Amino acid sequence: MSNLDFDLIPPTGRPPVWRCVESKVESERLLYSRFVLSPLKVGQANTIGLVMRRALLGEVKGTCITCARFENITHEYSTMDGIQESVHDILINSKEIVLKSESSEAQKAFISIVGPRRVTAQDIELPTSVEVIDPIQHIATITKKIKLNIELKIERDSGYRRRDIGEYKDGNFTVDAVFTPIRSVNYSIHCFESYDKSIIKEMLLYEIRSNGSITPEKAIYEASWSSINLFLPFIQAEKKKEDLEEEDALESDVLHSSSASIVVDQMAKEVTFQHIFIEQLELSPKAYKFLKKINVHTISDLLEYSQDDLMKMKNFGKKSVEQVLEALQKRFEIRLH
Repeated sequence: MSNLDFDLIPPTGRPPVWRCVESKVESERLLYSRFVLSPLKVGQANTIGLVMRRALLGEVKGTCITCARFENITHEYSTMDGIQESVHDILINSKEIVLKSESSEAQKAFISIVGPRRVTAQDIELPTSVEVIDPIQHIATITKKIKLNIELKIERDSGYRRRDIGEYKDGNFTVDAVFTPIRSVNYSIHCFESYDKSIIKEMLLYEIRSNGSITPEKAIYEASWSSINLFLPFIQAEKKKEDLEEEDALESDVLHSSSASIVVDQMAKEVTFQHIFIEQLELSPKAYKFLKKINVHTISDLLEYSQDDLMKMKNFGKKSVEQVLEALQKRFEIRLH
């Protein structure tokens, strides 16, 4: 048996429980959390561990700079008079900037600074929906009284995108985009015995570090739902098969089955909406912040309000309400009455 804290070992007769046992801020760009899931049957911990690790590193979305445009520059290794770093160095520094955004659309940001001075992440003119995690991240050093102008492209995605080396057009330079906000994922499996030593169970321990733009806890939620969505086609295929079999049953049974199916589908939707955050609606920053202020965090929370309820809310304008209604209809085919 592994050398673990005794209070981490759960009773073996209960279903698996997931909880955070440690969480700390190591720096602005490094958040750490440790989780435990147990009790599990022998073999289950490794299955879950592998799937979750891949989902955390490949499915959780992040925001980063994907392209930079310089005036009168034709080559990545060019130097600029009065700038200590080369264009290549500035691109590398820009790649390391950690950003947080709620929008999935490509956006533009700008650097327009007069030297001499150090240029850091706080000098970037960002859209309202984007924020920088570490304002003192270094970008460049201006050594003379000149102006540095850079146009940046910001995108939100998952995984890794390799830059297009041939895409040097009109001073535009792409960079390798590391979208994933997860810096590292480690898991370990520990076996323990029941109190009467008749049953062997497993405990899964996870250590997750993020870049500060997302907490490890939220990353777990996003990775879990991404994994579930990957398996939905198999579930839907089986459901279609069951529906076809039901059509061959007696008419009285068909009516009963149809009613039961509607109830089950409705329950499934309600459970699903409890785990879909309003970030999926891609609302304007104003509408998003207002909903957060009134403790609307998921689609399920939002469905507790009617259209009239939203219209009557103080400081929640008609355009914002219309945006919410349109997003619900477009993404989830939901209409608030």
